[in-house]
Amino acid sequence: RGLTHIAMMDLSTLASISRDDFVSLLGSVYEHSPWVPQGAYASLSKESVNSITSLHKELKSVVDNASDEQKLALINAHPDLAGKAAVAGNLTEESTEEQKRAGLSSLTQEEMDRFTALNQAYKKKFSFVFILAVRNATKQTILSSFEARINHSKQREFEECITQIHKIAWMRLLAMFKPAPTGFLTCHVLDTASGKPADGLRITLKKLSPETNDAETLGEFVTNDDGRLNGPALKGGDFKVGFYEWTFYVGDYFAKECLPTAGTPFLTEVPLRFGIDNPEDHYHVPLLVSPYSYSTYRGS
Repeated sequence: RGLTHIAMMDLSTLASISRDDFVSLLGSVYEHSPWVPQGAYASLSKESVNSITSLHKELKSVVDNASDEQKLALINAHPDLAGKAAVAGNLTEESTEEQKRAGLSSLTQEEMDRFTALNQAYKKKFSFVFILAVRNATKQTILSSFEARINHSKQREFEECITQIHKIAWMRLLAMFKPAPTGFLTCHVLDTASGKPADGLRITLKKLSPETNDAETLGEFVTNDDGRLNGPALKGGDFKVGFYEWTFYVGDYFAKECLPTAGTPFLTEVPLRFGIDNPEDHYHVPLLVSPYSYSTYRGS
């Protein structure tokens, strides 16, 4: 069954279904490889199905502990990117959607020829297909990765393909099941010019839609005396996979603090775009800022 037919199921369903139904339900998560959910079912417990994170860990463990022969078969169960199967419409529903999102269903002839040449050269060198988790990639990203990775050793590429397959499986699980409501987003702003928390700094948060270039404003905040928000900016069911943007109105803050800036300030607003991949995790996305520099990182 395709993912669109089982979208956003409750994970609790998995705790009470038969082995055959479990394998049928998850058989497409690892491309054409039902042996993966078959292996995971044997160690299934309430803990392993209480979150997408733990379910993915169980499935990933089956693959990581498999023989190299099984891993090779798993790699080669995947189609070429923009290959003959895609042109003929013979991909699985999941692969079709993933390649479409990456723009691979609308290539120019020149781009198609380039992909064909890279696919052939890659398979000639490594004897298996090129794997990349393309759901959130662009054609340019894919081609850059393709052209760099073709110069790797066979062992490095074998390992990279398995890593990419785990990413594909993760994103397929996210499309299938409701995540556990444990994730949340926090922020902290540090004034590195004064060596203190940036209090009273206004921030807005938007959710971005790359496909349509739209942005939905989710909230406006002001940092407290510790430079933090008074609680999570997003949590639970509101904390979803996707791309977001903080905007930090640092020019107003610098003026309030009487920090020296140029007549035409170098920084007035700092937009910071970031992605949420695991809605069950804590994402701490801070800003370290002065009138002439800023940096960030993913904390927890």
